[in-house]
Amino acid sequence: MKKVCVLRLGHRPLRDRRVTTHVGLAARAFGADGMYLAADDPKVAGSIRDVAARWGGGFFVEEGVSWKGCIRSWKERGGTVVHLTMYGIPMRDIIGEIRGKEEILLVVGAEKVPGEIYGLADYNVSVTNQPHSEVSGIAVFLDHLFEGTELDRTYPEAGLRIEPSPAGKRTVP
Repeated sequence: MKKVCVLRLGHRPLRDRRVTTHVGLAARAFGADGMYLAADDPKVAGSIRDVAARWGGGFFVEEGVSWKGCIRSWKERGGTVVHLTMYGIPMRDIIGEIRGKEEILLVVGAEKVPGEIYGLADYNVSVTNQPHSEVSGIAVFLDHLFEGTELDRTYPEAGLRIEPSPAGKRTVP
């Protein structure tokens, strides 16, 4: 089974808290296994962990990681590092090759990403060459990576789940 994690760079606690939380939630919802946060923010990590605990899936969050150390460790274990950037190779041109990799670390930034990342990444991939959020980039990339199969994922151990309904909201334990 493929292992996919996200490394979030450049998190600024007062400014990026909501977006970083959404990076983790989108990553979880679209099939990633966990998130490394290159910052100390217990509130964000706790919020994502709470969702994972209630909705299932075993998604992990590790905060306070060194981004360089995380990337080096990932590569030493034979994993592949994919940096999502609007300056990279178009996703459609490279997704088939990446899909064949077993362990993928998706790197997304908040503020300006250090130039060193472009050299450390195995792939610099653009979901689009237009400005957009890292949340949308992760969602679209993961959807293409898993070819839509992540949309049917279920979590038997979930404390909560949605019961599809044409009208209204139904959440069941």
